[in-house]
Amino acid sequence: MKKLLLNIALVLALVVSVSCRETKEGAEGAADAVENAADAAGDAVNEAADAAGDAVNDAVDAAGGAADAASDAVDSVKEGAEDAADKAKDAVNDAVDGAKDAANDAANDAVDKAKEKGADAMKDAADKLKDN
Repeated sequence: MKKLLLNIALVLALVVSVSCRETKEGAEGAADAVENAADAAGDAVNEAADAAGDAVNDAVDAAGGAADAASDAVDSVKEGAEDAADKAKDAVNDAVDGAKDAANDAANDAVDKAKEKGADAMKDAADKLKDN
């Protein structure tokens, strides 16, 4: 009976010993798996952060390009407005000069006609005096 009890105790010790080793190996494997998963998650977070940083930089670059384009458009409109104002000013000056020339021509014609009529009237008056 003592031998049976000793054999049972020995078998139980072997089972517990083997079971503990397997549990320890399983725990180490699980720890390795957790560590690998944590590393992979860290790498994914770093890659996501890098991608987000790149996206922000791209957005900033695009915004800068849009600002430059808007500035160029404003400059273009400004230059166009200045050109239009210069052309309008030139057109007004040309119209004023044309009106002055036309007024001078009309005044000169009127003066010439008045001189002719005055000369004709004086001639008629002189002829009437001679006849009388």
